[in-house]
Amino acid sequence: MRFGDGNRHPNAICCIWGDPKTAMAQLSAKSKIQNIMAQSKNFLDNGLFFATTMWLLSRIVIVVAMLLIAPTLPIAENAQAPTFGWDVFYAWDSIWYHRIVAVGYEFVNDGQQYSVAFFPLLPLLNRAIMYFGLPFEIAATLLNNAAFLGALIIFYSWVKESHGKNAARWSTAVLAWFPYSLYGTVIYTEGLFLFFSTAALRAFDKKQHVWAAIWGILSTATRITGVMLIPAFLFASFKERRDLKAYLASFAVGIGAFLFSLYCLIKFGDALAFVHVQKGWRDSTGFAAQGWWNMLMQIVLGSPLLFTLIVVSGFLLFRFRQRLSDIRLSSLFYFFWFLLWLGIGEPLWSTGGNPFGKIPLVKIEIIYGGLCLLWLSRAKIPLVTTVYGFFSYALIFNTGLTASVERYAYGIISLSFALGLLLNRYRSWGYAILGFFAVLLASLAAQFAHNHWVA
Repeated sequence: MRFGDGNRHPNAICCIWGDPKTAMAQLSAKSKIQNIMAQSKNFLDNGLFFATTMWLLSRIVIVVAMLLIAPTLPIAENAQAPTFGWDVFYAWDSIWYHRIVAVGYEFVNDGQQYSVAFFPLLPLLNRAIMYFGLPFEIAATLLNNAAFLGALIIFYSWVKESHGKNAARWSTAVLAWFPYSLYGTVIYTEGLFLFFSTAALRAFDKKQHVWAAIWGILSTATRITGVMLIPAFLFASFKERRDLKAYLASFAVGIGAFLFSLYCLIKFGDALAFVHVQKGWRDSTGFAAQGWWNMLMQIVLGSPLLFTLIVVSGFLLFRFRQRLSDIRLSSLFYFFWFLLWLGIGEPLWSTGGNPFGKIPLVKIEIIYGGLCLLWLSRAKIPLVTTVYGFFSYALIFNTGLTASVERYAYGIISLSFALGLLLNRYRSWGYAILGFFAVLLASLAAQFAHNHWVA
């Protein structure tokens, strides 16, 4: 038989593949392999896989730093040796949440610190998980980590819908690797709050007003900062000329905080007990203008050398950016950034002291740099997200505290959105920045394990 013969014999397939049944089986196997390969590719491109990978790798860095690296590092003054166990995730605010679960809320309006300062959803969910026989440390750690993973997945999906896969990957990586993502693993509310607030913003952006209200209620039941969703939703509703459902959803967000306020009224006779108790942490509950001004003056007057370095280097980089190649500009940018980091007063590991003293440069960069980034990105990210970011910053400025502003700013999902879009545009910088984030994340984790205050 000739292969060029148009009148091919019916059994010609046998000359090539052998028995027809065998041939069909081989074709079927080949099809299955191709199908598996296609499914594998789709899985690798899936946001669930990427978000989970970013979560897993960043959490491994934290666990290794806390359990393996921290015990080998010198113990600074007022620190303690880390333990190898779940207790390593338990410190500072964790103690308050444990007390709420164990004995309930306490409050006396005498200017002292009481547990009523902390909102109830995290303790309530912890108690529910503990019914399955888990101790507090394990239940709370698993809850916060699971919620943080959920936040990453929702965030990836949201950014991908509006800006594509690459932007979603960069934004998700920023959220996962930012140094203060540490608080998405230890026993704090960051993971839970990011999950609810991100879900609420995404739902509102997609005009899913019922879900926006539900997620918003859970946000305000988790942290007081969730109330900033209300003005953000109202402003976006007005600007985008939405119907009555959007306005109802906006006001409904406050139900979580309202229920806690009602509880405080019934139990303590003070509906604003969670506000009045703040006197135990700060002298004033008003705008902390003096505190922020003092932070700026610490750099300007406290270290004129550092201030001059920042101004001159920044000006030169901007002035001669057109004459520099991309490689040179990037290299100088990295070097300048590294010099700044050396002077922030927060070295990788220190038992005390640095050449510039305790200069709050990190706070300045996150707050004022974040505000600048948010403003420059206002046309690129959803309107409700931008407005939420500005209102959240307003609340930070009004707290009267500068001690934990880095962590509060990290909880504003708008910043990760804006920074992710920026790094997607300048990817050569992005890889270096994420690498730097990873180093700082490990450092903060090790310090937390030593019971250091790391915001």
